[in-house]
Amino acid sequence: MKKIILPLIMFVAAGILFTGCSNPFTPAGHEGYVYEKPRFLGKGGFKGTITGPGNFGLSVLRNNVINIDTRPNTYKESFKIMTKDDLNISFSFHSVIAVKKNTVKDIVEKYGGEKWYERFLQKPLRTYVREVVQPYTSKEIKENRSVVSDAVEEKLSGYVKDTPFQLISVVVGDINYPKVVSDAVEKKLAAQQLLEEKETQKEIMKRDAEIRIEEARGIAEAQKIINATLTPNYLQHEAIQAQLKMAESPNHTTVYIPVGTNGIPLIQTMQSQR
Repeated sequence: MKKIILPLIMFVAAGILFTGCSNPFTPAGHEGYVYEKPRFLGKGGFKGTITGPGNFGLSVLRNNVINIDTRPNTYKESFKIMTKDDLNISFSFHSVIAVKKNTVKDIVEKYGGEKWYERFLQKPLRTYVREVVQPYTSKEIKENRSVVSDAVEEKLSGYVKDTPFQLISVVVGDINYPKVVSDAVEKKLAAQQLLEEKETQKEIMKRDAEIRIEEARGIAEAQKIINATLTPNYLQHEAIQAQLKMAESPNHTTVYIPVGTNGIPLIQTMQSQR
C-alpha cells in the first residue's frame, strides 16, 4: 500500500509544481513589473522587472507581470469651453508623453500602473487647459494657439518634473465655433470678397477712362499739328501734285480751271459720251 501511495504523492506534487510554474513575458517598448499574489507558499508581492522584449524566467510559484508602455504616446483630450466673449468653442488637445526607463516599479506602486495617465495626469492636464484658454476671446484663441500650447506645456512640465513621466510636446487641435458664429464668418468673408470684386471693377473702369482720355489727347494733338501745317502754299503744292498724277492717266477726262484761291483749280469731271 505504501508503495502505491508514495508514487501517487510524488505525481501529484510534480503536477502541482508543473502547473504552478510561470515565465512572465514583456514585449518590446515596455517594462514589466513582476509580482506574485500571496498564497499558502511565499509572501507574494514584487519580484523584479523585465525590460522588453524578454522573459522573467521560469519560477516555481505563479508570477504575474504588469507591462508598462515606455514609448512616446499621444493622448487626446476633447474640450468644450466658454471663452471670455461667452461663446462655447470646441477643440482637441494633444499631449505626447513618454515613460522614463527603469521606473516601472514606481509607476505600478505609486501612480496607478497601467492606468497612470487617467489616475495621475488626465485631470491636471484638463484643468491647466481650461485655466489657460478661458481668459481669451474665441477669436484670440485661434490667433494664439502657440501661446496657449506653450502655457499649458509649462504648467504640465512642472507637474511631472520629479515623476517617471516625460512631457515631449503639446498641441492645440482643430478649433470649432458655434454654428451661428461660423455662419457669420462665412457671410463676412463672402461680403469681403464681393467688395474686393467691386473695387477691382472700379479700378478697371478707372484705367479704361484714363486710356480714353489719353487717346483723346493724342487725337487732339494730332489735329493741332495737322492744322498748323495746312498753310496756303502747302495746299497749293498738294493740289498741283494731284493734277500731275491725274494728267498722267491714259483715261484723263478732267478739265482744270485755275480760278481757285492762289491759282488752285476748280475741278470738273466730264462724262464721256458714247
